[in-house]
Amino acid sequence: MTSTAIELRGLRKSYGTKVVLDDVDLTVRAGTVTALLGPNGAGKTTTVHILSTLLRPDGGAALVNGCDVVRDPEGVRAVIGLTGQFSAVDSLLTGEENLLLMARLRHLGGKRSRTRTAELLEQFDLVESARKPLATYSGGMKRRLDLAMTLVATPSVLFLDEPTTGLDPRSRHTLWDIVRGLVADGTTVLLTTQNLAEADELADRIAVLDGGRIVAAGTPDELKRLVPGGHLRLRFADPATLDDAARLLDGSIRDDAGLALTVPSDGGVRALRAVLDRLDAADLEVDDLTIHTPDLDDVFFALTGRADAKEAQS
Repeated sequence: MTSTAIELRGLRKSYGTKVVLDDVDLTVRAGTVTALLGPNGAGKTTTVHILSTLLRPDGGAALVNGCDVVRDPEGVRAVIGLTGQFSAVDSLLTGEENLLLMARLRHLGGKRSRTRTAELLEQFDLVESARKPLATYSGGMKRRLDLAMTLVATPSVLFLDEPTTGLDPRSRHTLWDIVRGLVADGTTVLLTTQNLAEADELADRIAVLDGGRIVAAGTPDELKRLVPGGHLRLRFADPATLDDAARLLDGSIRDDAGLALTVPSDGGVRALRAVLDRLDAADLEVDDLTIHTPDLDDVFFALTGRADAKEAQS
């Protein structure tokens, strides 16, 4: 195991005249979570399919734990697990039977298959339902079983392609906790998602894909700092105080109906103190204050959709 678990260099993929991946570079450190964020058609799933050897790239290089996906696909498959957008469990089998089948397909042997199945049923809280038909499973239970099947052979690199699609909030948070536990034990996770809260909760780093290119990459906080839009909203008790504050705070935007001002700010303590000190010096009292800093929604809207806009103009 090297410190770099996944590396993409100049990765390209097209379908006819449609360019899906256009010179993509990406590095994922071992034992971390990296999220690929982007709209439909941005190239997220194609990237995962290339890394898991399901698709052959047209150019560039893709390596997993140092193994090239083209030159050494067997080496890649030996260390990875993949959970796709839709559940791959067999509805005719019980949860236990699904896990045993996967263990045997991975050539674990009879004794090890039974042991590993028992471990995963315990880990994913499926012991009580292990021998029940999948028709009795909720969507969250099926998703947990799907992930458990992916982990039968204990992969060191895990690809999760929109893993919480269709799950209710409780099931989603349960799956997030499972992923955190896997990463704490050293697993590397590459996650594709359109769920911005999911990326913010799980990812050490985020790469934003748009039109087959990575348009930004960094930690969630770094990406939020790329986007303008932070502000303070100050509410006052009466119109006279609002008038005085508006004259004092240049660049603020009035909301007369709400008796409020919106003041551009990075949301930092220093900027907040400066505004409050100016108001205090003028003996102007703030009735209520809220702070808005850019979130991943702002990042998503600011950085994606440009490729579609260019295509529409051409």
